Amino acid sequence: MYAEPVVEATTPELSESPAGGKFRYTTRPMATDDEKRDRERVEILGELHGEVMIFQPLSIKEISRGGCLVETSFPLHLNSLHDVRLTLGDQSVVLKARVAHCRISDVDQEIVLYRSGVEFTEMNDRVRDVIRNFIDTIKAGRKTV
Repeated sequence: MYAEPVVEATTPELSESPAGGKFRYTTRPMATDDEKRDRERVEILGELHGEVMIFQPLSIKEISRGGCLVETSFPLHLNSLHDVRLTLGDQSVVLKARVAHCRISDVDQEIVLYRSGVEFTEMNDRVRDVIRNFIDTIKAGRKTV
């Protein structure tokens, strides 16, 4: 009967040689999961669901003081709430937004683009001011052209 070889995982360490300042790599046994943690984990017997928030790129096609039209490479779910980071000129803001509508805007080979209307919610005064100033700057620039 063939027995699987036992392999001990090791972590490389850079250490100074005692003989004269040269460095060498040595290895030491890797810590077990229990040794790495300062709190006990409990195994879930069944299902426990969660979500992760990941910032994905989007293009802003239109903007108002109350929302914007965005283009993404993925659909946004109707009535879902999202944290949206907007870079407006030299200022960046993060705000909550609710998806009011979403539709396919373009299909090209394997690429599908979606346009979604989002309504800004839970804005503080600073965010309101940044959006208002950005829109006013755009409008003023177009009047002089």
